[in-house]
Amino acid sequence: MIGRYAPSPSGDLHFGNLRTALLAWLFARHDGGGFVLRVEDVDTGRSSMESAERQLEDLAAIGLDWDGEPLYQSTRSDAYATALASLDTYPCYCSRKEIQEASRAPHAIPGSYPGTCRNGAVVNPGKSPSVRLRSSVASFSVQDFFAGSYTGDVDDMVLRRGDGDWAYNLAVVVDDAYQGVTQVVRGDDLLPSAPRQAYLASLWGLPVPEYVHVPLVLNAAGKRLAKRDGAVTLRDMDLSWARAELARSIGLQPASPAGLLEQFDPSKLSREPVVFKNPIPE
Repeated sequence: MIGRYAPSPSGDLHFGNLRTALLAWLFARHDGGGFVLRVEDVDTGRSSMESAERQLEDLAAIGLDWDGEPLYQSTRSDAYATALASLDTYPCYCSRKEIQEASRAPHAIPGSYPGTCRNGAVVNPGKSPSVRLRSSVASFSVQDFFAGSYTGDVDDMVLRRGDGDWAYNLAVVVDDAYQGVTQVVRGDDLLPSAPRQAYLASLWGLPVPEYVHVPLVLNAAGKRLAKRDGAVTLRDMDLSWARAELARSIGLQPASPAGLLEQFDPSKLSREPVVFKNPIPE
């Protein structure tokens, strides 16, 4: 078994990111499996090498180790191009606003692409199109650790953006297979992407990893924790406090990485979100 953690280097990791990373490590190492890192820097407008380096330093600081060198998606364009060329695709000139408005129509799936450009009728010579998959299914069933059989929507997803950057769904599937990843541990907010990624893997004849979706860390208002909530990154906190609080947030007693592995039982992990209590008074 090989697990992974794959952060996007757009800033320092916050407490919720670090908790998910620790859980991914615990799931993998608990079973004696491998654990790899991937820097998901395909979004060239938001990613930076400085951010990636700081994230790797923070992961090591909370006690995580990984096998081999981290894989940078920015080095993988040729692999993505080869994968894209094997699929049935079409250009799309729709803006996000147009897609959002179309998805509000009766019986439309919120947020999904309605197929406006699918028949080639829409052309905008002044705009660089994105590239979309011509999907042949409406939904796809995957196995999820907590939910058993999970079926979700599969639309004509973007595989390459209009600005030339590679889309998350394409890159993550290609790279999970390349790194031999068999288990993906990530936040509940990414659950809707599992059917899309499983479907892409099936088109390429690739194995589908086991998807483990874990509860998010929330702020005091009950919303998803974000960097805008203040002192939520490791560099804002006392390291010893942060390591202890990460352990407690998973239901474990603070300990060394080896000690956490001895305590960890995936079946006992709570399905309730964690509310972050900022250690620095406002």
